[in-house]
Amino acid sequence: MADVAFLGLGVMGFPMAGHLAAKGHRVTVWNRTSAKAGTWVERHGGQAAATAREAAHGAEFVMACVGNDDDLRQVCTGVDGAFAGMDPGAVFVDHTTVSARVTRDLAGIARERGLGFVDAPVSGGQAGAENGVLSIMCGGTEADYARAEPVMAAYARICRRLGDSGAGQMAKMMNQICIAGLMQGLSEALAFGQKAGLDGEAVVEVISQGAAGSWQMVNRHKTMLKDDFDFGFAVDWMRKDLAICLATAEEIGARLPVTALVDQFYKDVQLMGGGRNDTSSLIRRLK
Repeated sequence: MADVAFLGLGVMGFPMAGHLAAKGHRVTVWNRTSAKAGTWVERHGGQAAATAREAAHGAEFVMACVGNDDDLRQVCTGVDGAFAGMDPGAVFVDHTTVSARVTRDLAGIARERGLGFVDAPVSGGQAGAENGVLSIMCGGTEADYARAEPVMAAYARICRRLGDSGAGQMAKMMNQICIAGLMQGLSEALAFGQKAGLDGEAVVEVISQGAAGSWQMVNRHKTMLKDDFDFGFAVDWMRKDLAICLATAEEIGARLPVTALVDQFYKDVQLMGGGRNDTSSLIRRLK
């Protein structure tokens, strides 16, 4: 069992850190809102720290799950950042979805300090975090990944190293590109079925067993038909992720015409007041 710090206790980080504690790891948590850290300690034990640096002090592994590029830089660097508190040889594992550019920058800073760094964005949403069945896409050296993988196993269904620093983030971009297209297709199909007077649940029961089946279809069709979107991965966060995808595509010369279109559809949902709705709320603009 390891000494682990977990930075960021949002809808993903809170249960992920809980799984680490349940597996017997000695966990210190930090969150910008200290009350959230206190609640976590009451529920799972361990201890809370006042700064990311204090949380990272003495930890073999420091896991982070924060908001965006700027949040991650702030958590890692500076006087109160995690890097300042980590001992040489410790490994920083970033579960945030950020740009590959910031990942490579921070990995370079970590190496200069004698630290390991693994970019390890996750897929599976809040339910995957709560149930400990996340898919984790990783980048970094083979040695750093080999050390961190047994710790990440506390909340992973599958965990794979896909290349050097930044590879995990690039893989997560592929994941979000797939979801954007799938969600638009599912939204159009369900809205079409309603206009046609069909029983959406009955149809999905049939087509989900065939070539059209997907995780989104199985897990989201019922709430989409009921116009229930107050849960899950928020549209605001999806647009943040798609902006990273589109900017990276421009950098590497890839074409993402459908992704760019769906991103604008999500902007429509934001303008309808649905920024905090689950990404399945894409169907709202078709009704």
